[in-house]
Amino acid sequence: MTESNDSGRPATTPYELFGGSAFFEPLVHAFYERVAHDDVLRPMYPEGDLAPAERRLRMFLEQYWGGPTTYDDERGHPRLRARHMPYRIDGAARDRWLRHMHDAMVEQDMSADNESALWQYLLGAAFAMQNTDDEPTTHGFTVTDVNK
Repeated sequence: MTESNDSGRPATTPYELFGGSAFFEPLVHAFYERVAHDDVLRPMYPEGDLAPAERRLRMFLEQYWGGPTTYDDERGHPRLRARHMPYRIDGAARDRWLRHMHDAMVEQDMSADNESALWQYLLGAAFAMQNTDDEPTTHGFTVTDVNK
């Protein structure tokens, strides 16, 4: 079954299938509401106000899924890895990001197919942004403790 957009014509991009800005705005807002109270993620946002970061993520996701190219127009190529390098993103930060994004996503009342497609992308993106190895452990002891 092909879904239709507001104009009545078949939706042709994932951006349109998701619901356009009417989907991405509340998704990203719900995510940043969680980030605002997260002791691991909040320090990674240098602005006192999270609104600029919220806008950047929304523009990026909209463009990635076939919507307006505002992100590229304003900021150029996303260069996601390079833009995230100044921040220590380990497995714990990655997992917090994923938890908040997942919780925001399930609030959006998506079709199962759209939810699956978005979630698969978010998983890949989150793992790709991890730039700090997790400390290897053995039964609760770090490797350096075990070797002493």
